[in-house]
Amino acid sequence: MNWFVTAAGAGIVLFAVRDMFHTIWHPSGQGTLSRLVFRMVWRGSRLLKRRAEQSSVVGPVALLSVILTWAIAIVAGWTLVYWPHMTEAFSFGSTLDPAQRSDFLDSLYLSLVTVATLGYGDIVPQQPWLRLTSPVQALIGFALLTAAVSWVMQIYPALARRRALAIRLTLLERAGAAQLLPAADSSSSATLLHSLTGELAQVRVDLTQYAETYYFRETDAAASLPAKLPYAGELARAGQESAPAELRLAGTVLAEAVQDYAHLLAQQFPLAGDSTDDVLQNYATDHGYTRP
Repeated sequence: MNWFVTAAGAGIVLFAVRDMFHTIWHPSGQGTLSRLVFRMVWRGSRLLKRRAEQSSVVGPVALLSVILTWAIAIVAGWTLVYWPHMTEAFSFGSTLDPAQRSDFLDSLYLSLVTVATLGYGDIVPQQPWLRLTSPVQALIGFALLTAAVSWVMQIYPALARRRALAIRLTLLERAGAAQLLPAADSSSSATLLHSLTGELAQVRVDLTQYAETYYFRETDAAASLPAKLPYAGELARAGQESAPAELRLAGTVLAEAVQDYAHLLAQQFPLAGDSTDDVLQNYATDHGYTRP
């Protein structure tokens, strides 16, 4: 029974480490636990406010919740590893009162101290396998801290690229670019559409790698890609309906990029739709935006 509890604790730790790897460093960025926490926070926020009133704090709160979930899982797992062996496999400092000790609380305390790399030394493992595994927990704790910092540093540049594309689409919409595109110089118009295609392709890569960026919402519609992406489709159609061949090609490539982005949304998130326009509309609605 003791070794069953220890094995269960080790399994929890391995699951948490695996989830960290798949969320932060795997090319698809799809950790099972992190995805579940993000969806729970996203849906739970709707119980407090309507979609149109959602705050931009939902994403950061979900991000913090995932990091805390990883930390809790690692601490709990190592607590279960230590607990069955606390009495006979550890030595205790003279300052600890034997009458006030609890094997479970001592295990939890040791797990917290070790994962935080504090190393007070009042509870020390004596058995060889524990002397080898305890430093592993300290390394995992350090990895958790490093992963959390690197995750934040990776996500926010991806969000900045998404917002920059949304703002650019907003400015083009205000300028009436879709109406002016066919009459403008075909070379410059094609360059414009190709540049938008490149930016959208980068945002698509960001969403694949950091699927959690989906749950970050901008309060300003002008900086929200869910609100402004349908205009990229309008620009693509304007290019496709133009006479110059190079502009039609640029419009077709942009339309394919928009369709590919919508396909990714439909695959990874509950955004069903019969067409690309339907998926994009559901994308906007899920973030609290509607287009006239």
